[in-house]
Amino acid sequence: FEKLCSISLSHINVYACLVCGKYFQGRGLKSHAYIHSVQLSHHVFLNLHTLKFYCLPDNYEIIDSSLEDITYVLKPTFTAQHIAHLDKQAKLSRAYDGTTYLPGIVGLNNIKANDYANAVLQALSNVPPLRNYFLEEENYRRIQRPPGDIMFLLVQRFGELMRKLWNPRNFKAHVSPHEMLQAVVLCSKKNFQITKQGDGVEFLSWFLNALHAALGGTKRKKKREWG
Repeated sequence: FEKLCSISLSHINVYACLVCGKYFQGRGLKSHAYIHSVQLSHHVFLNLHTLKFYCLPDNYEIIDSSLEDITYVLKPTFTAQHIAHLDKQAKLSRAYDGTTYLPGIVGLNNIKANDYANAVLQALSNVPPLRNYFLEEENYRRIQRPPGDIMFLLVQRFGELMRKLWNPRNFKAHVSPHEMLQAVVLCSKKNFQITKQGDGVEFLSWFLNALHAALGGTKRKKKREWG
């Protein structure tokens, strides 16, 4: 879900409690994460931005290779070699909850009325040239955008969702599109929402054009009308 504190609703310096899964801001004295650790004796927290683990309330970093599975699920990475062989393998992966799934063929959670968008996102995730481009973040990490431009958020969130859909080491055989859809609501100025049904064809057209523009593409020139 969206990375914001469950108490302050802030996006800044957010930590996930690895005992109950709730998000809290800060880890210093009197912070929400600190108070949570003292009151409930939940001691291991993950910074959702730096992906570093900490023990609270003692406030020291935990270095343990056994925790790498958690950080990989939050931020899967793909090598060029891995991407090149995606369509040549049909090996089932086993999620950490015991279910089996085929990477790329996994469900997207239906939050309320976002199934129209889910269908489009899943279809796009299986278009190899598009998929391959977004699986490798280096392809678009350095693209320069004007200050205050929010549309590039679509690119970032779509890339994150694509990598989660094709992750061979998921916790469950389904993925939440919540952050992706939050970006859609924001960037479309609420023309497409998750609380009411939308038109899948209209969403597809808008989304592809928005991605194209955010990646530095030019607007299509209008056809000249002849009298």
